[in-house]
Amino acid sequence: MSMHYIEQYLKETVTIAETVSKEEIEKGIVILKQVRDQGGRLFILGVGGSAANASHAVNDFRKIGGIETYAPTDNVSELTARTNDEGWETTFSEWLKTSKLQEKDAVMVFSVGGGSANTSLNIVNALKLAKERGAKVISVVSRSGGYSKEVSDACVLVPVVADERITPHAEGWQGVIWHLMVNAINES
Repeated sequence: MSMHYIEQYLKETVTIAETVSKEEIEKGIVILKQVRDQGGRLFILGVGGSAANASHAVNDFRKIGGIETYAPTDNVSELTARTNDEGWETTFSEWLKTSKLQEKDAVMVFSVGGGSANTSLNIVNALKLAKERGAKVISVVSRSGGYSKEVSDACVLVPVVADERITPHAEGWQGVIWHLMVNAINES
């Protein structure tokens, strides 16, 4: 049983590698180079497992990519204070306002569903602010891509290859994509 599962999971991973949009990955790399070259900042948003990925990616984009990078979920005191005092829906947008998000910055979203009117409203509200301020948006999402896909300048959509494994593939591929991007910008 476990060998069959392993083979199936890895087969799905190969299918994703063959079908994920290389063009959208390239768009994201171009945006990240522009942010770096213009002295902009990168803000990475994610909740749940995607928040952990955001934290790891902050390190890589700062250390390897040379981009000033932050994730609001790295400051648990501010995150929980904002949640308590202002509500979950505005945790990221208010954090970005305090960070003075501007046109030369970019927001990167790691999310399984990408946000909608009913889920991940903190991501949706942050993206609305990003668009108002003229910041670029890069997303690595799955399912239909949600609101993130609608407003992204580059949206890497992790294809759904097995309904029962959407989340593990989406969150696993967030790591593949950001590692690819950060090393690509470092090469140039």
